[in-house]
Amino acid sequence: MHTELPDFRMPNDEQVHLAAEGFRLLADPTRIKILWALLQGESSVACLAELVGAAPTAVSQHLAKLRLAGLVKGRREGTFVHYSAADTHVRALLAEALFHADHADQDLPDHPGGDHAPHQHLVARGKLTRGA
Repeated sequence: MHTELPDFRMPNDEQVHLAAEGFRLLADPTRIKILWALLQGESSVACLAELVGAAPTAVSQHLAKLRLAGLVKGRREGTFVHYSAADTHVRALLAEALFHADHADQDLPDHPGGDHAPHQHLVARGKLTRGA
């Protein structure tokens, strides 16, 4: 049935494993907040701890796991490490998760043709930025 579709291709086992691991690590509200903050720009553990309302040691542990999953990167400057989101894929992944949550929360209809224009209210309120 599916194999008859001209463009059908299953992801390989490694892709599936890595994607599942990324989703597993994102299944934590504090990690989502950390990533959201990092999508706004580089940050230190202390600043992230204040932003997400967690202890610096807890934030450090979350960051270590996010780094292992390739979702976050660090840049050392002396004794400080400045963290940022790993790449634009992290932004897209988090944006889609938040768009989906917004739809589920507000019982919004699906987007015809994948158009995300109705979510411009999130961008306007500073809650989400597409692209970049």
